[in-house]
Amino acid sequence: MPRAGLTPEAVVDTAINILDAEGVGAVTLAAVASRVGVAAPSLYKHVRNLDALRRLIAIRIFHELADRLTEVVMGRSRDEALRELLLAYRRYAIEFPHRYAALPQAPPNDPELAAAGERVVEVIFAVLRGYRLEGEQLVHAARCVRAAAHGFASLETLGGFGRPESVDASFDTLIRILTDGLGKGTD
Repeated sequence: MPRAGLTPEAVVDTAINILDAEGVGAVTLAAVASRVGVAAPSLYKHVRNLDALRRLIAIRIFHELADRLTEVVMGRSRDEALRELLLAYRRYAIEFPHRYAALPQAPPNDPELAAAGERVVEVIFAVLRGYRLEGEQLVHAARCVRAAAHGFASLETLGGFGRPESVDASFDTLIRILTDGLGKGTD
């Protein structure tokens, strides 16, 4: 019988706590089992294996990120919406660098995981539709926004900006480049 109170959600909660504290490599079934006070084989009643646990973690993180992005763009449009989306994306990566690092960047061959990741893309699409983009142009613009947001977040969380100039000023420049470019292409 599964331990009373232990659920797949509780296992994921514990794994994310380990992830936040110690990084992606520290998330093992043995570490999770130890934290919840069961033997590692007991976790198999809640998650199939480590890959399944990592999948559940990624789904949770994609939903968290999509929820945050949705919240900040509601009631905003065009440049203001894009600015808030990019700022929220960066804040999430900075606040939770290990969670961010745990996100798969390639489209998964898993419908539920793909749907969770697609929620993030759909928020970006919604913002970019404010620039009257559709079809291929919408996809191209979304790819550029994702590449800019992910590239900046990845470099920043990995300590890739070593020069003394303000990283915030660099990010403001990135936002301005994107909003100016999108505005010129749709006005």
